[in-house]
Amino acid sequence: MSKSGKTHWQRVYVEKNPTAVSWYQPVPEKSLQFIRSTGIAKDKPILDAGGGASTLVDHLMNEGYTDISVLDISGKALERSRDRLGNLAGAITWIESDVTEFESSRKFALWHDRAVFHFLTQSVDRDKYIEAVCRALQPKGHLVLATFGPQGPERCSGLDIQRYGVDELQILFGSRFDLCSHELDEHATPTGSKQQFLYSWWQAAS
Repeated sequence: MSKSGKTHWQRVYVEKNPTAVSWYQPVPEKSLQFIRSTGIAKDKPILDAGGGASTLVDHLMNEGYTDISVLDISGKALERSRDRLGNLAGAITWIESDVTEFESSRKFALWHDRAVFHFLTQSVDRDKYIEAVCRALQPKGHLVLATFGPQGPERCSGLDIQRYGVDELQILFGSRFDLCSHELDEHATPTGSKQQFLYSWWQAAS
């Protein structure tokens, strides 16, 4: 994403309460379901890409996962989560970075993303994202990816997005990852509207 992208997301989390944004989930049930399905041990490192002000980190901690990193382009979004967690925030690694430029000094057992990939409307940014995932994952590491589905919205937070069916994702990720499972899900926004998401679980081929 560009510098203007960072400015956009900073403004979103300055101007809006995290519980009011369209993608808010009090309990991210589907993400938790897919993460559990990978079977990774609870002491293995997990990265929540675009995790910002999401409550996923809270629920992962509650379930006993102990090595969690949250990455977001918006420092304000990360600040919102740190404030929400209070004293527990010190147990989390917080990373302010553009995901397409992310360079990790460690390898993760699982990369989760429900917030970033469908905003990458340019092929060059999608390629950078996939390379970042491949660099960051351990051999046979897991990718849990949620994007807007084929019937999802065409815009979100005032920005164009890219909708996906599983075939389109297979074209992008299939040479590097094996598809383990996928499922369409309907997300209810805080205002009561519905958004279709496609959740998928992939395992690195090597």
